[in-house]
Formats: sequence, structure tokens, C-alpha cells
Amino acid sequence: MSIDAKKEYQNWVQQEDLPVTLKSELAGMYNREDEIKDAFGGFLSFGTAGMRGTMGAGTNRMNIYTVRQATEGLANYMDTLDPKDKGRGVAISFDSRYNSKDFAYQAAMVLGSHKIPSYVFDDIRPTPQLSFTVRHLHTFAGIMITASHNPKQYNGYKIYGQDGGQMPPKASDLITSYVRKADHLFEIPTTPIKTLRKRKLLSIIGEEVDEAYLADAKSVNVNHDLIKKVGKDLKFVYTPLHGTGKVLARRALEDAGFMNYDIVPEQAVADPEFPTTPFPNPEYPQTFDLAKKLGKKVGADVLIATDPDADRLGAAVRQPNGDYQLMTGNQIASVLLNYILKAKQDANDLPSDGVVVKSIVSTELATKIAANYGIHVKNVLTGFKFIAQQIKNFETNHDHHFLFGFEESYGYLIKPFVRDKDAIQSTMLLAEVAAYYKQQNMTLYDGLQAIYKKYGYFKENTVSKMFHGINAHKEMAHVMDNLRNDHLTEFGGHKINAVEDFLSSTKTNADGSTSKIDLPKSNVMKFWLEDGTWLTVRPSGTEPKVKFYIGINAKTNEEASLHLKLYEQAVQNLIQKVTK
Repeated sequence: MSIDAKKEYQNWVQQEDLPVTLKSELAGMYNREDEIKDAFGGFLSFGTAGMRGTMGAGTNRMNIYTVRQATEGLANYMDTLDPKDKGRGVAISFDSRYNSKDFAYQAAMVLGSHKIPSYVFDDIRPTPQLSFTVRHLHTFAGIMITASHNPKQYNGYKIYGQDGGQMPPKASDLITSYVRKADHLFEIPTTPIKTLRKRKLLSIIGEEVDEAYLADAKSVNVNHDLIKKVGKDLKFVYTPLHGTGKVLARRALEDAGFMNYDIVPEQAVADPEFPTTPFPNPEYPQTFDLAKKLGKKVGADVLIATDPDADRLGAAVRQPNGDYQLMTGNQIASVLLNYILKAKQDANDLPSDGVVVKSIVSTELATKIAANYGIHVKNVLTGFKFIAQQIKNFETNHDHHFLFGFEESYGYLIKPFVRDKDAIQSTMLLAEVAAYYKQQNMTLYDGLQAIYKKYGYFKENTVSKMFHGINAHKEMAHVMDNLRNDHLTEFGGHKINAVEDFLSSTKTNADGSTSKIDLPKSNVMKFWLEDGTWLTVRPSGTEPKVKFYIGINAKTNEEASLHLKLYEQAVQNLIQKVTK
């Protein structure tokens, strides 16, 4: 939605009650047309996962007014519900970023003006715990204030549905329509916190919910006897990267029986500056610099990091030479899945109707591993809400047992008492997997090599094309249009056997035959090549970028590495072509 940036800027300047920090930013923008256009030329995008952006003054920024706007949209939607559902209220949590706590209370103040109760955590908590809390307190919705693994200048706002998953498309679309109608940002009503407390429309929650989550977390680990025998011998390092993981991870690990680990002290402080790692993303090697230093000092077998809102987990494994190698999200998922299925099979606890759920951009190694155990893999669109929807369907239809869900972007779920990716659960299970290999005088690195030896060498990578400015989303749409109109028949020197267009829900084979894709419509394309390679292209749902995912498999590590390099170059050539 385009608006008159200069006019909107002047509207903000004239507001008397604006916070001092925002007034200062507005003064700094004076006569800077590009800055004004970027901050005021449109509204912050509110999609199916909520919104995320840099903090600051403007309609296209995260601030108390855009948070109020989003919450007003949710509240207007809840006003249409049965009074009993509306009265169930909203659970609210927040991470360690600047303004997160303030944004959480701003949301509660808007909800309270609609007589909607809110349940706000007393301090920072992980995103997966918010998902759990919606289910535990039986609220109608949840709000999580977080920008996940983005740099310090970002914040975000995510809405969860009553099943603990992010709002399903139908409800999300309705909320989005209400959000866009609430464009008079300075007229959105709020009720003071003290008044809300007096009227019992705001409750503070904390330890009771922590204990409930931790009680359910005891079901995550598979082989408790193994942990008792080997857990004390396993040495690992954990870091919460200045975020919310510090609240629950240590308690969960110790409840499970893991005591022999060290926490990176500099990163155990919940600091919104993220001073030791400007990009607190566990998929980046530099994020592990301090953990590697501590790991070498204490002789750690594995290093584990959770991102600031503790929904993603990254890990680095000790190699034979003593150095640490970062694992990809697909590799972590593969070792977790392989362990779950083997351990359950060994315990005669592997259900015949078990199912694994993964995104369409995640590794096909998981499919091979699952097939070896007679387990079905269900593919869904990118976004953990689609995994949550499948879990809900399994429970409703009583036709499958959920065993594991994951996305290549370092998100995994082991037990469905949470309906989002959960790095606390993943930390607990990865420690158990490391203990399993430790018992065999192996490291996680050795275990991964054994998996490759059995199933073949799978390598994946993502190449992203960034876009900037107010027209970023238009340029991203242009790239996808060009890709569709190009009708590729080969890629990287190999014939394309099939093309899946998730926008038209059609799979087209090389011979021209077609079949229907039974997934929701989405602006995504996937190409299957004759050598088994696949390429998926999709615009990011949270950042101004188009992502190109590549999946390779080969008989040897060297062959897979070579093929991946060749296809990465082919992607660069394709990017140049479709961005013209």
C-alpha cells in the first residue's frame, strides 16, 4: 500500500505525544527524502507470520504505533467471535531485544480496550514457550514480540492461533485485512496498565508456566538409561546468544540428566546489543567463535547454540583434528531423525503409522532415512505453521503419529506439546544423540559420516538475492514472474524432468503431462533435474529477498561438493537472467 511519504512524515512531526526517541529520529530525517520515503512510503508488511522490520519512526518501521495497529487488527477480529472465545484472551511473550517488553505491553493495552484479557510473561521467554502457553492456558491467540535471529536494529510481531501454531491462512488473512483497515495509527485506543490490572484484564504469568513446560519437556529424550550411563561423560558447550534460551535450556538439560556442560559466559547475558555476535544467527560460523574457544579449552564434543528467541538451533561438531565444523540445519535434522527412528525401533516403540513432516526446501536425505524404517514423509510449504497444521490434522483424524518435524532453516520439533520449532527440545535431544555416539567412541561428526556412507552424500545450499527500498516486494514479484515466463527446460547443463508451480498447484513433467499439487497455493517453484538435483525458488516471507535452494546427492563427498559448486554458479547465472 503506497502513501504520500512527505505528508505522512509531517503528520508524525505534528504529533505532540510522540516518544522523545521517535521525535529525535524525525528531526534527523528532515530534508532527507530517501529516508522519509523508506520510512513513510508504505506500511510495514503484515503477512501470514506477522511482521518484522527495523525499529524507528515511520509507518514502515517497528514502533509502538505499528504494534498497536497490528494488535488492533487482531482485536477487531476477536470482536467478531463468540464471547466465550473472545474471553479466553491472548498470551503475550517477548524476547531480549530493545523495546520488546514495551511492545508486549502496548499490545496488552490495545487488547484491554476491547475487553480482551491478556496474559503477559514477567520477563523474556522463548518463542516455543509462547506456543506452549497458548495451549496450556487455552487462550484464543498468542503474540510473540521477537525478530528471531535478525540483527539488533530489528524487532517483530508474530500471532499464534489457539492450537499453538501460527495463525492458519484463513484467520490470518482476516486479521491482515483488519490490520490494513486500522491505518489511523494515532487514533487506536489503549487502556493504561494499572486500569487493566484493576479490571482483571491483564495477568502476569511466569514460573507456573515454566514448570508446566519443563514437565512436558521430560518426554523429549528417548533413552533415559543411555543418558544415565553416558550423560556425565559427554562434554558440550551451550550458548543462548544473549537471548531467551538461558531461561529454560539449563533447567531442561539438568532435568534430563545432563550436567557436564559449560555455558559461554559472555553470551549468557540477555543483552539487546548482541555485543559478541552482531548477527545472532546460529547458521553463521562467526556466531560460534566464543563457543569454539571455550570448547577447545574444556574438550567439548559438540557446541550448541540457540538463537535469541530460542526457536532455532545450530551446532558445531569436533572433527578428528580437534577443530569444530558447523553443521547445516539439514545435517542436524538428519542426525536427530536417524536417532529417533533407530532408538524407537530398538525399543519396539516405532509406530506403523508414524510420519515425519518437513518443508519442500529441506533435505531429501530425511526421506531416505525414513524409508529405511518404513516411515512416511509428508512435505509441506515453507513455514512451521504448515507443520503445525499437519499435527493438528493427525490428531483430528487419528490416522498418524507425529514423530519429527523440521525445516532446513535450523528449526526442529520433537514433541507436539509445542506447535512451532523448539530449540529447547532440540538441545535436549541433540545432547542425547551426542551421548549415543560417545558411547561408541564416536563424535557427532563420525555419526554424520556413517549416515552419509549408508544413504549417500547429500548437500544443500541456499543462495539469496537481496532487494532494497520501498519497491523491494515489487521487484521480488517481478523475479518470480520472469521465472515462470521463461519455461526452463534445462539448468546447469542438465535436463529438467519436472516443474512444480505451487501458485497454480500444478506439476508439469518433461513430456507435457500434468498432475495436481495437494498443497495451499504459494508463490514457489521447484525444478527436478534428471540427475536427482532439485532447485526451489521462493520469496522470503520475512525479509526482502528471493531464495534459491539447491539440493544435491551423489555417491561420494567429493562428487557432491563438485556438483554443488557447479549448480551454485548456475543459480548466479539464473539470478542475472531473471532480475533484468
